[in-house]
Amino acid sequence: MGEPTSGSGPCTAHRQHDADQDQKPGTIAGHDRPPSASFRAHGLAPNHDRLRRGSLSRTVTLRLQFPSGSATVSAQQRRVKDHRQQHTPAGGCLRVTLTSTQAPYLSVIVPAYNEAHRLPPTLQHIATHLTQRRLAYEILVVDDGSLDGTAREVESAALRIPQIRLIRLPNNMGKGAAVRHGMQTARGLLQLFTDADGATPIEEFSHLEQALEAGADLAIGSRALASRQPGYTVQARWLRSALGTTFNGMVQRLGLPLADTQCGFKLFRRSVAQDLFAVTCVNGYAFDLEVLYVAQRRGYRIAEVPVNWADQPGSKVRVWRDGFTMLQELLEIRRREAEGFYHPRSRELLQPIEPALASIEPSHP
Repeated sequence: MGEPTSGSGPCTAHRQHDADQDQKPGTIAGHDRPPSASFRAHGLAPNHDRLRRGSLSRTVTLRLQFPSGSATVSAQQRRVKDHRQQHTPAGGCLRVTLTSTQAPYLSVIVPAYNEAHRLPPTLQHIATHLTQRRLAYEILVVDDGSLDGTAREVESAALRIPQIRLIRLPNNMGKGAAVRHGMQTARGLLQLFTDADGATPIEEFSHLEQALEAGADLAIGSRALASRQPGYTVQARWLRSALGTTFNGMVQRLGLPLADTQCGFKLFRRSVAQDLFAVTCVNGYAFDLEVLYVAQRRGYRIAEVPVNWADQPGSKVRVWRDGFTMLQELLEIRRREAEGFYHPRSRELLQPIEPALASIEPSHP
């Protein structure tokens, strides 16, 4: 993803926080919040047995490790099985076609700026894996004003993968803006954003998915946790790693007890994503931090999950320049918090999506 034309702009997207979320805290202070009605209706209520087996900290972080090959059949897995039976033809070949009124199980948001070369294999890999899992999904590629033919590559991929949708921004607004537009447009019950270079393989989605099943409201991939544990691979340039460590030290001053806020692999329940991205404003790389800070302030349960990650050739991140911009954005976040900007009822409510800024193109006529 490219750098933003301006680190953070005026926030033009807001949505009223649900009244019950204003009154009921999450589990930060040891209070329990019941699963939302929408997730009960879709068979996605938390698995409390698994939640008890995990470890819930006294602040905000839910750090869970899940053994591979678990034999537990969850309500979520039963729902996937039911959906599979309803959409698999007699020949056994899965081909899910969603109408405009049907919500897919998963939306994958991929922000892209000048990613014509790296994006196509990433899209193919995502589609292959999710199809093998027999999930109903959509892939939303947000072209952040690319100049290299990224949109053409997405349109070409959509001819082979009908689940792909293209969102085009008129100019390079920044990764945060691209992810925000994708999240506000997505229809999935779960919403994942991932980087165009495939630095975190899509196979790691299942670990974040299990964290939500265990009761988290959002789950974030963590390179820092992975680097401390055997069995994970984290390949990063030393300078980028050093910058991340320095930035995370400053993040701790915000009271976020997270080891890695910047990994580009995060999963949200839809209602949570719609709430958070309606009030966040940062357009640059520090948007992750803003989202997580607001999530903590609103009492959402955050699971930090170790994931495999590898720095890819052609990265758009410029360590010194982007690092300085992120520090400026961090100061802006602190200023907005001091002014009560993130309080759910502190500002006049505006439209949650900016239709004039993005044109949404279907993959097929």
